[in-house]
Amino acid sequence: MVCIGRTAVAAALVVLLGAICPARAADYPVKPVKIIVSLAPGGLADMFARLLAQHMSDTTHQAVVVENRTGAAGVVGAEAAAKAPADGYTLYLGLHSTIAILPFLNAKLPYDPATDFVPIVHIATLPNLLVVHPSVPARTVAELVAYAKSKPGALSYASQGNGSSGHMAGEQFKQLAGIDIVHVPYRGAAPAVQDLLGGQVQMMFDTVTQEMPHIAAGKVRALAVTSTERVAAVADVPTTVETGLPQLQGGAWFGLFAPTGTPPEVVAWLNRAARDTFMAPDVRARLQQQGALLPLGPPEDFAAFIAAERQRWSGVIRAAGIRLDQ
Repeated sequence: MVCIGRTAVAAALVVLLGAICPARAADYPVKPVKIIVSLAPGGLADMFARLLAQHMSDTTHQAVVVENRTGAAGVVGAEAAAKAPADGYTLYLGLHSTIAILPFLNAKLPYDPATDFVPIVHIATLPNLLVVHPSVPARTVAELVAYAKSKPGALSYASQGNGSSGHMAGEQFKQLAGIDIVHVPYRGAAPAVQDLLGGQVQMMFDTVTQEMPHIAAGKVRALAVTSTERVAAVADVPTTVETGLPQLQGGAWFGLFAPTGTPPEVVAWLNRAARDTFMAPDVRARLQQQGALLPLGPPEDFAAFIAAERQRWSGVIRAAGIRLDQ
């Protein structure tokens, strides 16, 4: 009789908890929400997080704060988010490096993006532009490849740093085109672009947003955009698909994540909130003018995208033998 009583009590608790959890998810949020950004204020990740925070705060009348936790190339913020309670009140504005690149460059990461996070929504991708200094006698990707093959090891490409999207794209370009060009890493995009404009390096894979003014001024020449579709902000620049290198894809991307175990109802609510934020006509138009592509699909689409990114960059990293200490 005692065993039967305990079983009945356990079953009742399960039913009670099952009734409570959806109710809590339906009422979400009932207290302040924090969005961790692992990059400094003022950048793209920070901008996306603050746009979402403002929309959520306006619609729920709950405080939604953005916390910039920088350090170790984004690892500090990502670790803090991964180890937060899985209740929907700590979110992470993740990006290409912390989710799909660093895990293959650093075997000692204090978090595992494949198991510690659940993807919520793919907010934006900013494809890279392949740009060259005007001194390079190439106006197409094919001409650049031919020129590089005629001068093995003589040309160099700048990147925003080891493990950056520009670094990955440059190594992928080398592998796909079969060319020998030298990687020159910098501490951020600004000094890399400065040396590109000065002709100290000959080419770079950089975001559309960063390069648009330099293209307009004739200081660099854009040869291709690393996406499957043309970007409205630089509509006259062909895609890498059009230039004969369809596998050459990539760029900076950003999305919203939560710690694994976050209730599915909360994930669905956050997905809708993010899509409402970035599908607003004024927001969408402003971001597209900066070269952003806005997928904004369901969590399943984002998960599939991340899986493809991990497969892509793990292969490039292995083939190039890239290490963090390079």
